[in-house]
Amino acid sequence: MAFSVLGFLSLLFSLSSAVDTIHDLLRSRGLPAGLLPKAVRSYTLDPDGRLQVFLDGPCLTKFETRVYFDSVVTANLSYGGLIGVVGLTQEELFLWLPVKDIIVDDPNSGLILFDIGLAHKQLSLSLFEDPPDCKPQGSLQKNVRKEKGFEFVR
Repeated sequence: MAFSVLGFLSLLFSLSSAVDTIHDLLRSRGLPAGLLPKAVRSYTLDPDGRLQVFLDGPCLTKFETRVYFDSVVTANLSYGGLIGVVGLTQEELFLWLPVKDIIVDDPNSGLILFDIGLAHKQLSLSLFEDPPDCKPQGSLQKNVRKEKGFEFVR
């Protein structure tokens, strides 16, 4: 009996440790690890798929264009998709637009789809292979100016 309990516990431990980081979790759900930066402090995943990702702080990185992460990013995680994303914006033609959904329909296509509300943007999956470094909010403050209620990042 003791061996079966130990076997069961070691199986449980190996299954839970297979998805230690958010980047491992993304890979296990058919998404590239580099969708989220290295600066992830922790995350929670509810049984219904609601994902909350906690970063060290707000930060800026670049994929094809600049991308801004709030200190908390939330979405519904399903296989191949982050739906209803909150806390992620992408620069397009000097405007910062919220990313609403991120979808990998067919991994063999080599493409990932970003829904930025006004349009859908297809990018190469190769841009997201590795988690990017992200510049903290503090280093951005020097380059931010406010005009008529809007923030501009240079």
